[in-house]
Amino acid sequence: MSEIADKDRLRALPSVDRLLREPGLGVLAGEFGHDNAVEAARFALEQARQEVRAGQPAPAMADLVGVTVARARSLWLPSLIPVVNATGVIVHTNLGRAPLSAAALAAVQSVAHGYSNLEYDLEAGERGSRHAHASALLARLTGAEAGMVVNNNASAVFLALSALAQGREVVVSRGQAVEIGGGFRIPDVLRQSGAKLVEVGTTNRTYLADYERALGSETALILRVHSSNFRVVGFVHEVDITEMAELGRQRGLPVLDDLGSGALLDSAQFGLAHEPMPQESVVAGASVVCFSGDKLLGGPQAGLIVGQRQYVERLRRHPLARAVRIDKMTLAALQATLLHYAKGEALREVPVWQMISTNAGQLRERVVGWAGSLAAAGIAASVATTAATVGGGALPGETLPSHALALGEGELARFGLTVEQALTNLRRSTPPVVARAERGELLLDARTVLPGQDETLLGALRQALGGR
Repeated sequence: MSEIADKDRLRALPSVDRLLREPGLGVLAGEFGHDNAVEAARFALEQARQEVRAGQPAPAMADLVGVTVARARSLWLPSLIPVVNATGVIVHTNLGRAPLSAAALAAVQSVAHGYSNLEYDLEAGERGSRHAHASALLARLTGAEAGMVVNNNASAVFLALSALAQGREVVVSRGQAVEIGGGFRIPDVLRQSGAKLVEVGTTNRTYLADYERALGSETALILRVHSSNFRVVGFVHEVDITEMAELGRQRGLPVLDDLGSGALLDSAQFGLAHEPMPQESVVAGASVVCFSGDKLLGGPQAGLIVGQRQYVERLRRHPLARAVRIDKMTLAALQATLLHYAKGEALREVPVWQMISTNAGQLRERVVGWAGSLAAAGIAASVATTAATVGGGALPGETLPSHALALGEGELARFGLTVEQALTNLRRSTPPVVARAERGELLLDARTVLPGQDETLLGALRQALGGR
């Protein structure tokens, strides 16, 4: 009897053609192509058959339509899409790190639209070098003799170690043999590069004498790694880069400085701790300095290398350099970003620095406007004082005063939602909005909501609360 009932329920399921004629699926073939629409419908029907065979009732036609649409969208719509960042984390690693300036976006479109002189010397009429488009700018901005660009800072460090220390020893403080985001561990990178790790000092205290005792005939270079995403406090001591560079000069050894974030502007002017700057390392005498393009620099993902010409040229000539080279669109965005610094307009044009430098009072006025707009729609929101962070593995523990739109548990309950459900609904909006929960409230921090996104944010919130 059960088998007969199952067969009846299976026969009740529509055919693929019948399902695709449903009003909700009429445009599916036009949007994704006929064959893809058929594939999505077959998936929905097969899933329904499995449910029936498992003893469940046959799904309603509306449910089959929903599964078909969801399947089609999951397969043939882009999965990488824009989101609104309302978390208060400026350089948010999971949300793509630094947003690009308008000039950087225009530069990408310009070179991507057609051909470019990526590796062509227009003056000489012959092959050129892609390094030429950023090298001079990097050198001028940092005071270095030379510069080059690779695809990220991990590659920059790996290339430098491979080119300068393969098969030989690299001396590093035990407190700097660290792991940063994504499982990037300095000891592992050293081993993969073919270099041999020599740790000196202790986790919390390393002195110049520790380095001096470790240097020998097998030493290739001295490495400093900036602990960009954590901080050791209390009974600590580190050797200054100037002292390390002088020791390297005395012993005829290069000094590699891995800065990570690589701020070209002084973060201390905005009430934050001072983030080490590449130009400071160059002045101190570091041979090679590596830093990121998509963190505090505020550009695209890239690994920037500056330093003394003899060492940078060795990196350029190394076979690995081709494997980690930068592409034309990233290079265009990076060049445009660097030009903002060269023109003295980075605070005004680079979004990361716009967000860092914005006055908390301006943010409060913005959130007050949001709350007023929602009040007109019958939604009671308040203005909360919050603390935003730089993020991206920079300035750990440092915060910037900010303000956020806050909806408490009581107000959300009026719409039948918990804080977590509201966060989920926001992430499902178009475009998605990523916010945070704190002290039982839903918070949308204004510091990281870009100019021009206010109405998008409020529309998504109204949708998340049920379409008000």
